[in-house]
Amino acid sequence: MAYDAKFKVWRGDADGGALQDYTVEVNEGEVVLDIIHRIQATQASDLAVRWNCKAGKCGSCSAEVNGRPRLMCMTRMSTFTEDETVTVTPMRTFPVIRDLVTDVSFNYVKAREIPSFTPPPGLEPGEYRMQQVDVERSQEFRKCIECFLCQNVCHVIRDHEDNKQAYAGPRFFIRLAELEMHPLDVADRRDLGQDDMGLGYCNITKCCTEVCPEGIHITDNAIIPMKERVAGHRYDPLVWLGDKLFRRRS
Repeated sequence: MAYDAKFKVWRGDADGGALQDYTVEVNEGEVVLDIIHRIQATQASDLAVRWNCKAGKCGSCSAEVNGRPRLMCMTRMSTFTEDETVTVTPMRTFPVIRDLVTDVSFNYVKAREIPSFTPPPGLEPGEYRMQQVDVERSQEFRKCIECFLCQNVCHVIRDHEDNKQAYAGPRFFIRLAELEMHPLDVADRRDLGQDDMGLGYCNITKCCTEVCPEGIHITDNAIIPMKERVAGHRYDPLVWLGDKLFRRRS
């Protein structure tokens, strides 16, 4: 059954903007992205919104709906009451380009800073052998659709713009964890994570895990194990002694 819903949509650009009111028809089974498209088609043809698959797999339509980071294509209108005003704003952590579109290039800069998979010397493609448990362990992290909702909600960069230079964020901590836990990756990424990616800034509040549309256990399965590996590498007295002896013999 159709009804008229009240929407507040942020309109503006890098120089500023404000919420604008819209009353728009909602039909059974629709999602927030459907309504944004209807507003675009019938009331605001210049409304800028980024989207692609409309199936929760491309990560393009990230926004904040009633103050919570969400994928608009996966946020059903049935989760709101008919008399509830739905507010849609751009992700707050990234600079606004226009309306609901933000500049997420920060994330691609950080991605390029992570060294790629490094197999042992002499191991050719097709010769890789792994236990199934190792495959499953990293497979969870490969589900990431790069919606950057975890980046958006992480208070380390959401509330502190100056941290962006030294902090990669949860999306790239799971990338580091995936490579560090890979039995065939020989690069040591622990110092990279701590010194260059800002792993120590994370205080494991789990807000990134809560908003992940793919259900990745970012904090428990990636960030905490990475912190433990760094602590063991740097502060375990036996590891320290072994490093000293090894260097002395070398």
